[in-house]
Amino acid sequence: MPGLGGRFSTVVKAKISHLLDRAEDPAETLDYGYQKQVELLQNVKKGIADVVTSKKRLQMQQEKLQQSIVKLDTQARQALAQGQEDLARTALERKNVAQTELQGLDSQIQQLEHQQQQLTDNEKKLREKVEAFRTKKEVIKAQYSASEAQVRISEAANGVGEQMADLGLAMQRAQDKTEQMQARAQAVDELEQAGAFEDITQLGGGDDDIDRQLAELSSGAQVDDDLAKLKAEIGSGGAAAEKPALEQGKEQSA
Repeated sequence: MPGLGGRFSTVVKAKISHLLDRAEDPAETLDYGYQKQVELLQNVKKGIADVVTSKKRLQMQQEKLQQSIVKLDTQARQALAQGQEDLARTALERKNVAQTELQGLDSQIQQLEHQQQQLTDNEKKLREKVEAFRTKKEVIKAQYSASEAQVRISEAANGVGEQMADLGLAMQRAQDKTEQMQARAQAVDELEQAGAFEDITQLGGGDDDIDRQLAELSSGAQVDDDLAKLKAEIGSGGAAAEKPALEQGKEQSA
């Protein structure tokens, strides 16, 4: 299924791109790019140093050849003055060879000087670009840091940040509980004022007015019964005590 495979590949690439975008730090990316440009600039400088070293080496050979040519010319003149024409010819042949080598060295030295000049110009241009990139990099980093700080402050001020959102929910829950507790307290006060709660300190705590009246009647009847019994007991006991006293008086009079 080519269509499904292509779609899956696109989705995977999109996910990876999103993850990379979230993980990418602009400051680190800019610093890395600047580091690579500095390394490139250092390589150009090293190339210039290598060209200059090669040119100096050829210039040293050039000086030796020039000295050799002067020496061979002098030797040819001396040999010819002494009548040694063959020796003079040999010196002149060596002189010609040295001159040919010297011309070749001059050409190579000129090429190296031209290359050195090109590398020097390129190094100058590259150095200016690197310095400009460094300045721009620092500006972008400063702007990014300021924007990031502004976003954090704005989120915190407006309560849209993750932590502020959690705190907002916690405050809302606390406010809801507080309002519920206040409503409950008001309800308890209202029921208490209406007399809906029983007073557990009273003995007949569950009695209403009718129960209390009935209890008072029962108590009064019980007291009357007890009083009647007490009178009866006292009455019967007094009569019994009075009779022996009368009999005793009669005996004394007899």
